[in-house]
Amino acid sequence: MPPEMILFDCDGVLVDSEVLSVKGMTAVLNEAGIPATHAMIARYLGMKTADILATLAAQAGLAVDPALLPKIWPRTREIFAAELKPVPGVLDVLKRHPDVKRCVASSSSPERIRTSLELTGLLAYFGEHIFSSSQVEHGKPAPDLFLFAAASMGVEPKGCVVVEDSRFGVRGALAAGMTAIGFTGGSHIEPHHADLLWEAGASHVESDWAAVERRIFG
Repeated sequence: MPPEMILFDCDGVLVDSEVLSVKGMTAVLNEAGIPATHAMIARYLGMKTADILATLAAQAGLAVDPALLPKIWPRTREIFAAELKPVPGVLDVLKRHPDVKRCVASSSSPERIRTSLELTGLLAYFGEHIFSSSQVEHGKPAPDLFLFAAASMGVEPKGCVVVEDSRFGVRGALAAGMTAIGFTGGSHIEPHHADLLWEAGASHVESDWAAVERRIFG
């Protein structure tokens, strides 16, 4: 039996955006004289941008001016418009299962989510069923976003499967009482990443959408 609802993370699950996102954020920080690197930012993918900046300031000792935050999305949007693609295979899966309830539950802003889905031709498969961590008090790894999405869609958490590429998302899904499938099909994934998803508690970790489809639908 398929789940009652599938919750899709956006970045790195629906759209192959994470490398591009880091590129945009790194550029803004470097131009402000902050010596952030790709590796420093990439380890916090899956969190809200504001939380990433705060974590860089706290854990890496970087003096990050919060005023830089509104500059990151415009720069990233320019990169997305030129380079963003859907994750291979996801469009076929969405087409083959039109009757299963689904939504997007992402740490990104509503504007960024919609723009990403529009640029890649995926928006029509979700309509208004888009949920952002900006709508809740605590972002991933807290369960707030997943619980908010499920309640908004009228589905109990136990009937939900979440597809996530970050350990923060997996932890949030489990804290919400949902099943979490780890996904490693994005171009940003490094060899050790699957281990992080297993350690976070993913029930399965799959490297492509065909495998995720088989796992969910049999």
